Amino acid sequence: MVMIRRIGVLSCGKILGAVYGVMGLLFGALLSVISLISTGATMTQGEDAVAGILFGLGAVIFLPIFYGIIGFIGGMIMSLIYNLLANIVGGLEVEFDSPLTTPKSEGYGSTGFG
Repeated sequence: MVMIRRIGVLSCGKILGAVYGVMGLLFGALLSVISLISTGATMTQGEDAVAGILFGLGAVIFLPIFYGIIGFIGGMIMSLIYNLLANIVGGLEVEFDSPLTTPKSEGYGSTGFG
């Protein structure tokens, strides 16, 4: 068993910010498609059609940014809480199939092949 005693706060924030940003892009694209379909289905003219198109476009731009920021902040808070509690109750135990080893590199730019 390997014990995870500490998680890098900035590292966790960056990875969760990226994951949530991708989720926001997917949700924004879905919301954009739904908005375009509903605008086309109602066959409205003028301001309503423009508002529907702008809403869909705004979802693709705004949601990834918003989700990414929330994921970054949430990841940092979550890792801070984990680090505090891991000191008190112990860390998370993880079991691997093979022992943890690091590959030996043969120099800068070595691919390890041949």
